[in-house]
Amino acid sequence: MVAQPAPRMQASAGDTWKAGAVMFAGVIMIIAGVFEALAGIAAVVRRAFYVSAPHNLFRFDVLTWGWVHLVLGVLVALAGMSVLAGTSWGRVVGIVLAGASAIANFLFIPYYPIWTLLIIALDVFVIFALATYRYSPPAVDG
Repeated sequence: MVAQPAPRMQASAGDTWKAGAVMFAGVIMIIAGVFEALAGIAAVVRRAFYVSAPHNLFRFDVLTWGWVHLVLGVLVALAGMSVLAGTSWGRVVGIVLAGASAIANFLFIPYYPIWTLLIIALDVFVIFALATYRYSPPAVDG
């Protein structure tokens, strides 16, 4: 009896791109989460690090912003790890936390404008990548 070769799994180019985008989104979430946590630590430890905008409509104490960024950064990094682990709930949590991060950074623009705009752009990409990816088992050649 001759052994049959194992069926090959094939994915389309679009599926490969989307899977790569989700992996990239997970890695970006981890990196951005760590950076956001570090920005929060900087605000908690040394309040004078950020310049406070006196005429800002959404004015919060820098210490408050520090804690917000620290907690949010840790949560985003953990969600990024769950996205890389391939959990479906990790994608949902990732979308929610990336949205929360984008809103928090929008409100933080007067304190650190260029950095926050970069993080918002990355959050939008993460939301797009996680929201558009639908896992479907690859086709089996027969």
